Amino acid sequence: MIRNGHGATRGAEPPGPGGRRAVRVWCDGCYDMVHYGHSNQLRQARAMGDYLIVGVHTDEEISKHKGPPVFTQEERYKMVQAIKWVDEVVPAAPYVTTLETLDKYSCDFCVHGDDITLTVDGRDTYEEVKQAGRYRECRRTQGVSTTDLVGRMLLVTKAHHSCEEMSSEYREYADSFGKCPGGRNPWTGVSQFLQTSQKIIQFASGKEPQPGETVIYVAGAFDLFRIGHVDFLEKVHGLAERPYVIAGLHFDQEVNHYKGKNYPIMNLHERTLSVLACRYVSEVVIGAPYSVTAELLDHFKVDLVCHGKTEIVPDKDGSDPYQEPKRRGIFCQIDSGNDLTTDLIVQRIIKNRLEYEARNQKKEAKELAFLEARRRQEVHPERESDCDF
Repeated sequence: MIRNGHGATRGAEPPGPGGRRAVRVWCDGCYDMVHYGHSNQLRQARAMGDYLIVGVHTDEEISKHKGPPVFTQEERYKMVQAIKWVDEVVPAAPYVTTLETLDKYSCDFCVHGDDITLTVDGRDTYEEVKQAGRYRECRRTQGVSTTDLVGRMLLVTKAHHSCEEMSSEYREYADSFGKCPGGRNPWTGVSQFLQTSQKIIQFASGKEPQPGETVIYVAGAFDLFRIGHVDFLEKVHGLAERPYVIAGLHFDQEVNHYKGKNYPIMNLHERTLSVLACRYVSEVVIGAPYSVTAELLDHFKVDLVCHGKTEIVPDKDGSDPYQEPKRRGIFCQIDSGNDLTTDLIVQRIIKNRLEYEARNQKKEAKELAFLEARRRQEVHPERESDCDF
């Protein structure tokens, strides 16, 4: 078990409100290519109780039931651990959620999104806990999924931020890659996420820097928020006894200017929620200037500016974007120790493109079969025994 800010033994979490016994909540999943949809599910689950335990499946289990994951199990464990609503991570959690698992970790119930999760033989992985009344459901975040993100990366186009530039090749591939079980096409590969002020409030800490805290500023694209970002931010967070980390996120057009190709994969609003969900970040500047200016440093009363070991691309006028913090003597570079870049993630996926396509086609076929069997049961309840769930 991997704990976040709690004692060495289970049950060390603080009691619930009014001194009552803490309500322990269980979530589990693949958590492959962790994104703000995963974070939102865990945020909702945490709000249902006092202590959230998250089980993460192994690479072997995922490959057996769904197909090969993009990230390794160790990478996925650490990504989930970095989400601020998670109290504890259980590595190698079983793919099928049972009452035995809930009891083992003293959990009152488990929480899952309102989507279907099936085993390799088409069975509902939450069937047992549902029948026992120890299952709760939360709303799935619309506009994003691991399948969707893989689709965006496989499409060499900038159209995933705009519905207006769809080429015939893009539309044909999106049609085949992104259809939902009911045949509805959500235009996989095109960002359909709609940001609202309420969503930002739900993810934000709402806390301002306090006296004695060290304000540390970092800036970048933070596209496809990944393990390298987590390692970097964890090290930045560890630079001060009482850190207040502010992450500046560049506009999509700015990111595309210095990254090229079809980057960013995720738009600014999506990247904002991904970074806000990280336990090492206190605040986010949405659409930060590329150059770290004196005005920005003074406004946020920045004590330290950090950048990773990646190349620092000059601003459009050829100037060093970190010229001002360097002049003030408050600039430092941090080696995250992780060289997994967005480009490398894309290369992983492209290398195994056929496997990923087969995985998603297999998943779609299983979901269609499950929905059709359930529909037949609803139409002919007397034939329930004939329906193999």
